[in-house]
Amino acid sequence: MSCSLLEFCRLQELRTVRDFLFQSQKIEPAENKNPTADNELSWDTSDWESAWDNGENPEENSTSTTTVEEETTGQGEPWLQDCVVSLSPCSDLLVVARDQKAVFLSAKWRTDDSGREAMTLAVSWSGILGTEEGECISSAISIPLASQKRSSTGRPDWTCVVVGFTSGYVRFYTESGVLLLAQLLHEDPVLRLKCRTYEIPRHPGVTEQHEELSILYPAALVTIDGFSLFQSLRACRNQVARAAAAGSDVVPPPPLAYKKWGLQEMDTIVDHSSVGVMTLCVFDQMKNASILGGFHASVKGSPPAMSQYVTVGAGPYTGFYYAVEGSSQPLLSHVALAVASKLTSALFSAASGWLGWNKNKNEEEVAQKQKPKVEAATPLGIRFGLPDSRRHGESICLSPCNTLAGVTDDFGRVTLLDLARGIAIRMWKGYRDAQLGWLQVQEERGDREHSPSATLPRRHALFLIIYAPRRGILEVWAMQRGPRVGAFTVGKHCRLLYAGYRLMGVNSVTSQGWQLHTQQVCLLDPITGALRTVNIPFHLALSDKKSERAKDMHLVKKLSAILKSRDVDPETLENEAKSVLLEIKHPAIKKQALESLLSNRNTPVSCLTNILCALNDTLKEQAADELDVSLPQLCSSQLKLLRLYSDIQQLQSAADTQACSDNQDSLDGIEDELSRVGPVLQRYAQFTSKPSVSFAQDSPDSPLPVQAFLSQMECTEDGEVKVIRRSEAEWSQLGNFLFWGCLCGRSPLHKVCDTLQQAGISPQQLLCLLLSVWLQREKETLQKPAETVRHLHTLLVALSNMKGAVEESWDPQSVSPWWQQIRSTCIQSHNAAASLLAALVAHRAAKASITSRADSKLQSEWEAVSLELEQWVVCVRQLEDVLVLQTLLLVPSPQGGAAAQCSIKTLLEGGTGGIADSVSKWVFRQSMEPERLQEILHSREIPGEDQQEQMEGKKDEDDADRTAELLVAVCKRFPHSLSPDMLFAHCCWEYVVQWNKDPEESRHLSVAVEHLKLISSPHIQLGISTMMWSTFIVKRFSAAAFLMEKVGKAPKDRLCRRDVGMGDKAMTFFLSCCVQLLQILMEVTGILVKNQSPLSFLSFYADSATEEVPAPELSVEEAWTGAEGPASIAELALEQRGVHYPLVQHHCLLASLLHAAMSFSVKVKPLSLFDSKGKNAFFRDLTTIQLMPSGDMDPILVSMRQEFLLRVLTGWVQAIDEAPNSSPLPSTGPKADWWPSLCLELGTLLQVNPDILRRHLVCELYNQGLDLRAEEVMLEVEDKDVLGSQLLVLTGQRLSYSLLHSQSQTQTAMELLARLPPTLCTWLKAMDPSELRSPLIPLPQTSRLVSRLVEMLPENHAQYSLALHLLEAVDVLITDD
Repeated sequence: MSCSLLEFCRLQELRTVRDFLFQSQKIEPAENKNPTADNELSWDTSDWESAWDNGENPEENSTSTTTVEEETTGQGEPWLQDCVVSLSPCSDLLVVARDQKAVFLSAKWRTDDSGREAMTLAVSWSGILGTEEGECISSAISIPLASQKRSSTGRPDWTCVVVGFTSGYVRFYTESGVLLLAQLLHEDPVLRLKCRTYEIPRHPGVTEQHEELSILYPAALVTIDGFSLFQSLRACRNQVARAAAAGSDVVPPPPLAYKKWGLQEMDTIVDHSSVGVMTLCVFDQMKNASILGGFHASVKGSPPAMSQYVTVGAGPYTGFYYAVEGSSQPLLSHVALAVASKLTSALFSAASGWLGWNKNKNEEEVAQKQKPKVEAATPLGIRFGLPDSRRHGESICLSPCNTLAGVTDDFGRVTLLDLARGIAIRMWKGYRDAQLGWLQVQEERGDREHSPSATLPRRHALFLIIYAPRRGILEVWAMQRGPRVGAFTVGKHCRLLYAGYRLMGVNSVTSQGWQLHTQQVCLLDPITGALRTVNIPFHLALSDKKSERAKDMHLVKKLSAILKSRDVDPETLENEAKSVLLEIKHPAIKKQALESLLSNRNTPVSCLTNILCALNDTLKEQAADELDVSLPQLCSSQLKLLRLYSDIQQLQSAADTQACSDNQDSLDGIEDELSRVGPVLQRYAQFTSKPSVSFAQDSPDSPLPVQAFLSQMECTEDGEVKVIRRSEAEWSQLGNFLFWGCLCGRSPLHKVCDTLQQAGISPQQLLCLLLSVWLQREKETLQKPAETVRHLHTLLVALSNMKGAVEESWDPQSVSPWWQQIRSTCIQSHNAAASLLAALVAHRAAKASITSRADSKLQSEWEAVSLELEQWVVCVRQLEDVLVLQTLLLVPSPQGGAAAQCSIKTLLEGGTGGIADSVSKWVFRQSMEPERLQEILHSREIPGEDQQEQMEGKKDEDDADRTAELLVAVCKRFPHSLSPDMLFAHCCWEYVVQWNKDPEESRHLSVAVEHLKLISSPHIQLGISTMMWSTFIVKRFSAAAFLMEKVGKAPKDRLCRRDVGMGDKAMTFFLSCCVQLLQILMEVTGILVKNQSPLSFLSFYADSATEEVPAPELSVEEAWTGAEGPASIAELALEQRGVHYPLVQHHCLLASLLHAAMSFSVKVKPLSLFDSKGKNAFFRDLTTIQLMPSGDMDPILVSMRQEFLLRVLTGWVQAIDEAPNSSPLPSTGPKADWWPSLCLELGTLLQVNPDILRRHLVCELYNQGLDLRAEEVMLEVEDKDVLGSQLLVLTGQRLSYSLLHSQSQTQTAMELLARLPPTLCTWLKAMDPSELRSPLIPLPQTSRLVSRLVEMLPENHAQYSLALHLLEAVDVLITDD
């Protein structure tokens, strides 16, 4: 109940505003010195460096906040102090201007991190307002205009921004910066713009003030009537909107009605206030007449009405001007008549400065060169002033009641003026550069209801707000001679924004029933961007010693100090608090003090009980008419709750001597149930009982404070107790307090239930609390399940027997809401073991209850019994399934992280594939290989005896085997939902989803393809493949193809990451998976249509079935038929359309080419290897029929394709060079043994002669020195003659290297050269051995090659004799060696 600063809005984009207004200056902002300052926390220490302390602790409502804006002006001054700032009274528009630029910030609502709606001011318009050369903005105000609609509730229709310039122009703009009208009223700079709007008179006889806009010049004052201004602005806005919609020119607006006064007899004027129309009393009229006119002055019959203007400046320091209504100053409202008649007069020239007035271009140029003529001002002499030759006034701020004004000066003083008497009544010192504002507070309604003056109008209190920027404080002073009632440390760079007006266009008729949402005073902090308003309670104005409220507030502060003290013993605390509560008179304050006492954590229960008893007795003795009804009700209700708390606390410490043998007949057989689910419960408990770290105060065993108990309990009017559900933690804590002692056997169960029933708590809420604590304390209940289950059964039976639990008129044909509540809680709970135990207990309790009801009615109700129990049978079955599944999900993952939680509700909401989806996510977290998963799923099909023998055959059972057993158990409980095809389909989809999140993890995509291969149903396999391709693969695949087409080779890592989203190695692996995926599509399509065959170079697809396979029928378990949610992946797969086989083969061909180019870094533009038809068919939907290439291909394309395949074969030979001839090649990567077969099959599809490829492969293998592999391929070559000629050159290169180029040349070799025929010697010398990649080949291998050459070439071949000579030479070399 004290002063406070409340933040109601926050400015966004302050940096943008500052940069726009100061971008012409070369300023080195603070952030240039530290480039990371924008992203780090920096703290404003200006308030700490010069702390203010005058013996009273200022009340601080704001904490230190992170600096979001830095000071960036060249002279070190705050940048906002150099700007013109105006805030609309409705706080929906803020104008910040400097020089010729302005920024408009409009209100917007946004949701913060906590979900609350918060108002912000964001930039809505920014631009240049000045049109004349050299003019700058000198003043601006934002005037909200009231709506004329009858349905309006007080919000403004729109806001007009009035801007004054140094050129003398005054221009009017909309919120979006659209110019409405402009006029030159005086040729001097505009000093201040101020506005006065309509206020409802609070007292009879008070003069009703009219709306007015006043414009101050250095020696003149212009006032514009508010009514005519309101109508003109509305008309201009409508005209601009119509012209913008029609695209036509704007019609010139009519001139305004205004008065212009020349203020005389004052040296300098810097600010003013238009007080309004006032009427003197008869005595003051006669006094003024006598002073001005002497003894013989005449006095008029009625006092004249005068407009009062107060100015500040110098010579005198403050001046008072009075303009008598009806004087010689013309009201320039008949200017329109002069305009209509086109007369050239002084009045016409006064209003001839409208923008866009002349439509002719030449006339516009003349108007720009020559300023419009301005009407001369009517002289107005000063009536009197406050002379002070050395003091210069800086600003004046008029109070809302128009009777007081605050004036600041250059001496650092704040002076309070009484405007009616024209005197200074108070002065404050030490406030240099002060900024002033006023706040008028209305008396609260509750303060008048119980006072004798309740029928009188509500009072108003006036407070003066002073902001001292040099000291960084904001002070609140009560008027007129009241004390300081509040002080805040706010920083040194703020701006105090006080409008002094409200909505324009309001009158006594339209304002009835309106609730004007306006802020009187706002404090803008440019450091944090916060807009805060001052909240002042009305009672702070009641500063006299006899004020009961002030005394009561003092007692409340005293009580707060006592409660905060930790050194007070309970007895002293009780006595002090009791005396303070009994001494407080005001009912509302007494209620506030009582609530603060009840919420204090340090107060014991006994103290609270004694204090409430004493207060309740005192309230009973008071008269009923003097008493607030809510206070005795609060006392009695809280006293009742305190006694309930004490009773429960005493019962918790009492031993339970009562045997729990009652109603135990219904528990027969529960031991068999526990033993049946015992192994799973033990395994579940092992996973959930792992140690964890928690705070002591968060422990469920911590005692419940009485304050927390009272905050969750509420007494209703009929005497019952209602539990208020707040957070889950508080709800569980309350349940622990009430029932955990009973579940552990430490408290008497029946006594606790009777106590709670007598308190009036509904059994439904008690049941909810019981189930909450049972589910929360799952770890403790599983330690002794038999004992805790027995106590739970006793509590359930006791609660069921309470009045209002199970309805007496329950229809046997329907389900009981009481038991349905238990089922709903178990269905939604993630604590699988506790839910199952609760369901087992409740099932037996419900069965016993229904049986007893049927026996009491002496009739058999089989339908009712079967209906209710059938619900329990299904629920127990589902909970057993969930327990096994949850136990599996709790198995620790190698990847770490929290285990997934499941419940009946989440599984049902997950649809028919929810169970398979949960298991597939678990498989992914376990990083289980597809082959291992297939092995586990196959083991569940083995009969039990064979499976036992298989398990016994293992040496020792490790964690992996136990995990496999759990998975088998889950699959047996869900034979349909976890069928192999269903599980493999979901695992495939899960892995591809995870790969899509991180494409660098290429293994995930590979595992997804492996899972896809294991699906036995071709229909599901086809659908999954199609969905994978269209959803995840084709986009990245097309990006890779276009990238390689662009660069013409295998792209680098950086380009791959930029265009495809993965590195070059990951992209190679990705393309390999694309080939496999398209192979699966072709294989499945071949199975289903029986007229196609896939490529056969992969062993996995060597044997493909051709018989027709029917589509599988998917089903779910009987207990889980109520699933509502998305369809499973398998169901979606069955809905997919078939694919077009040639189009799939076309894409597979491209994928193979891309994979080969990436694997061997071959330069190629892959899309250029196809004609226009082939290019257009790429990346289309595989289910559509496209126009495919047919017939003979262009020889140029065939040549390019052949060149590419030859390079691939060369790359493969170079890759396997490191491997010995005898070692087997790997199955993946560039060294895979299937690359030659792939190239041959691709050659067939690309119309390339495969024999050319084989001959090239043989030559490359011999060139690499891999003779054995070359001989294997040589057997398949058809054209032996061409191959012989190619190999003859290669043999010559080998022999040339041995005879001529080897460093270890022997004498035998030289002698052999001499004996060789001249033709052979010349031919060997012409050979270039540098073309051989492996020239050091043993001579026996070369001899074997020459022998094959002789066999290969026919005798009539031109080079046959050359081959014989080579054979002889090699044999001689071998013999000599």
